[in-house]
Amino acid sequence: MPRLALLAFALVLAVAWFAPALAREVTLSTRAVAFDDRDPVDFGRHAPQRLPVHGIDISRFQGQIDWPVAARAGVNFTFIKATEGGDLLDAEFQTNWRAAARAGVLRGAYHFYYFCTDARTQATWFIRNVPRGKGALPPVLDMEWNPQSPTCQKRPAPGVVRREMKTFLDRLERHYGQRPIVYTTPQFHRENDLGRMGEEFWLRSVARPLPEAYPGQTWRFWQYSGTGIVRGIDGDVDLNAFAGSRGDWAQWVARRRQ
Repeated sequence: MPRLALLAFALVLAVAWFAPALAREVTLSTRAVAFDDRDPVDFGRHAPQRLPVHGIDISRFQGQIDWPVAARAGVNFTFIKATEGGDLLDAEFQTNWRAAARAGVLRGAYHFYYFCTDARTQATWFIRNVPRGKGALPPVLDMEWNPQSPTCQKRPAPGVVRREMKTFLDRLERHYGQRPIVYTTPQFHRENDLGRMGEEFWLRSVARPLPEAYPGQTWRFWQYSGTGIVRGIDGDVDLNAFAGSRGDWAQWVARRRQ
């Protein structure tokens, strides 16, 4: 083989060998945040802006996202809507799932729970549509009442809610090898006594600091705005913060990423 061809072949091997490590380095780096907010809230001494690691959650309603631009604006992570109930797949999930990864944004998928379909059916639907691959953040179970639903106004008793949640969480944990995170709202958390479950929580509170909205509840992520402005995304987007320092973030990702 000519010397030039040998050198080219060696270069290809080197890139193939180091590419995974380089990708990990990119996705684990913490980007400076340059978000804005159309309707900001003063959270006082609990302001999420004091935390260094921020991200977004999105669905098809955000339209086409320029993920490289969003990443440069400070999107360190994203939770992407994948499924709802037992038969709905977000139309943009696959596109966003692949594009976020290419832009070096750590991503996880979330499922919006539907109270008129049993937990096993919903877990099976999520598993059918969300890949079990290396590098993903834990899956998320989104638990909240949906009074706008045209097809399901059912509100099960708290014990039933917690039992169905456990069924869903256990099924996904067995499949993906890590326990899902639970997203919820103040009302849902309070009415169903979710604090007693001992899960890892992603909590929504866009008007009050978390200690006021969820007294005594520990948390991992805080959804603090629904009116965020992020370059690369048209219109409003949810803003989120991670509970901890950059070092805490690196350790959590190393422990919780697939």
